[in-house]
Amino acid sequence: MADNDDLLDYEDEEQADQQTADGASEAAPKKEVKGSYVSIHSSGFRDFLLKPEILRAIVDCGFEHPSEVQHECIPQAVLGMDILCQAKSGMGKTAVFVLATLQQLEPSENHVYVLVMCHTRELAFQISKEYERFSKYMAGVRVSVFFGGMPVQKDEEVLKTACPHIVVGTPGRILALVNSKKLNLKHLKHFILDECDKMLESLDMRRDVQEIFRNTPHGKQVMMFSATLSKEIRPVCKKFMQDPMEVYVDDEAKLTLHGLQQHYVKLKENEKNKKLFELLDVLEFNQVVIFVKSVQRCIALAQLLTDQNFPAIGIHRNMTQDERLSRYQQFKEFQKRILVATNLFGRGMDIERVNIVFNYDMPEDSDTYLHRCDFLNAMQPITY
Repeated sequence: MADNDDLLDYEDEEQADQQTADGASEAAPKKEVKGSYVSIHSSGFRDFLLKPEILRAIVDCGFEHPSEVQHECIPQAVLGMDILCQAKSGMGKTAVFVLATLQQLEPSENHVYVLVMCHTRELAFQISKEYERFSKYMAGVRVSVFFGGMPVQKDEEVLKTACPHIVVGTPGRILALVNSKKLNLKHLKHFILDECDKMLESLDMRRDVQEIFRNTPHGKQVMMFSATLSKEIRPVCKKFMQDPMEVYVDDEAKLTLHGLQQHYVKLKENEKNKKLFELLDVLEFNQVVIFVKSVQRCIALAQLLTDQNFPAIGIHRNMTQDERLSRYQQFKEFQKRILVATNLFGRGMDIERVNIVFNYDMPEDSDTYLHRCDFLNAMQPITY
């Protein structure tokens, strides 16, 4: 973590002066909700008074009732309140900012009104697809995704000829487009960070985020979401926000992975492959994700599984962006049932059919284990 001295402190000078003058007065109560949000709420999405076009898309997706996180956040988010939300993966955090920003969106001109940033290209691609899914009945809404590894000229052409109202991307590419004056954020109304801790804990990525933030209007909505938010990173997040509503999952509930069956198999290194093949033969699974610790092991294990007639595919950071997205789509569309991946894949990914995850190599810390094992609702982590 970098020192807080280099952070942008986003606070009105007038508010600061007022706080100094009224130092003896009682502080205003914070809007904060805490709990373990794992259930579905009895209310319906119609209770949020969303646009008919959005409700129609929600019905098409098969959603009837919001999760507890959605029930707590969406009513305030649609009113433009800043939101800081930490809840484990699979609880519907993405839908909070997608639905809230679409509800407030009035795309009357060729301006960027919504900016969503995340730390990986795959997650950016997935979020853009969620926007497309929920906005399909909203005429004229344009969504674009920008990230590194693709020709920047294509992004510049999109911004010039068909300026999107919603931009999703990674900080590096977004900053490059802002610095080149191709991406104009003067009309921005919503600034969102998904998996915000991964961006703000990295000094380089945080500097990119801060520089982008400085190029946005003062009076905008800021929302940040993550499956893990340490007590150290929360004040950093709030530097960007004004009196946010805070929704935190209890740390104890976060780490216990409620509802998941976890199995540990003690093996020597040269025994792992045989045991993996045995388990894949006897376990009933829809789709499987196998996490390894390096690119070389990812390539080797994916090839070995294919040689043993298991329908496997690998994803790692040494691939071209087109290849990574192609393989992600193949797995998501059920063309392959087994995915071998490094930690690059786990965080923020949402593949409905996965019901078993193998930790072929143990992660180095508990947060990484959490994200490997908790990016979906119902699965059985098996660790070697």
